[in-house]
Amino acid sequence: MYHSINEFLIDWEKEKDCTLKIFEALTNESLKSKVYDEGRTLGFLGWHITNTIGEMMNKTGLDIKELEGADEEPQSVEQIISEYKRLSSEMVNSLKAKWKDATLNQDFNMYGETWKGVEVLESLIKHQIHHRAQMTVLMRQSDLKVPGIYGPSKDDWALYGMPAHK
Repeated sequence: MYHSINEFLIDWEKEKDCTLKIFEALTNESLKSKVYDEGRTLGFLGWHITNTIGEMMNKTGLDIKELEGADEEPQSVEQIISEYKRLSSEMVNSLKAKWKDATLNQDFNMYGETWKGVEVLESLIKHQIHHRAQMTVLMRQSDLKVPGIYGPSKDDWALYGMPAHK
């Protein structure tokens, strides 16, 4: 639980960097990868993580220019990365300008429910982590190297010349 906007911003910076590590490990060809015919693609998941920043945070009164073509899958990894960085930056700047620590206890109408500001921020982080995890499974199935996020990945251990932990 965040007790200040600054605590969230420190956490966001770390999680943003983790998300970018995942995005940067993708290839344009891998964006179409999915497990089953009706499943979400890597591109969709990356775009969904990106789009949610503005979509969710604008419900709290922030001023973030949302994605154009948010319902269309992106055509390149560079598009995902550049829009993610833009939206993240706009969110941070707007949050610093509009929210105070007291806003963490303010009520917001989120998807037909009432959430405290702190719950919105926690949900934004957890949503991103959840979909990043889904992406790593698709990445592994697509023979992409999965970067370590909270510790070394199987691929990282190989770079260190060590066997992966079981």
